Amino acid sequence: MPKGYWIVHVTVTKPDAYAEYIRLDTPVVERFGGRFIVRGGQHETPETPQKDRHVVVEFPDYATALACYKSDAYRQAAAIRLANADSDIVIIEGTA
Repeated sequence: MPKGYWIVHVTVTKPDAYAEYIRLDTPVVERFGGRFIVRGGQHETPETPQKDRHVVVEFPDYATALACYKSDAYRQAAAIRLANADSDIVIIEGTA
């Protein structure tokens, strides 16, 4: 079964408050078997302007990636992200 992924692009607008999102989202992601493949780090955006921070989370499958995002625990964390950052999330099925 193909893995599921979150691909996230973020520009943090309030870093101190955003730290609470990271504190809350990490255990939720891990509870759903998620693993952070990319979380910030050095990057280039050679073709189009992008947000400042990029995150890729790998899940056992697409259904689990979607269930994590829709969970009450993650939605509580997401409210903090939405209030303190400009972000885009894509939940996608991998090829293998």
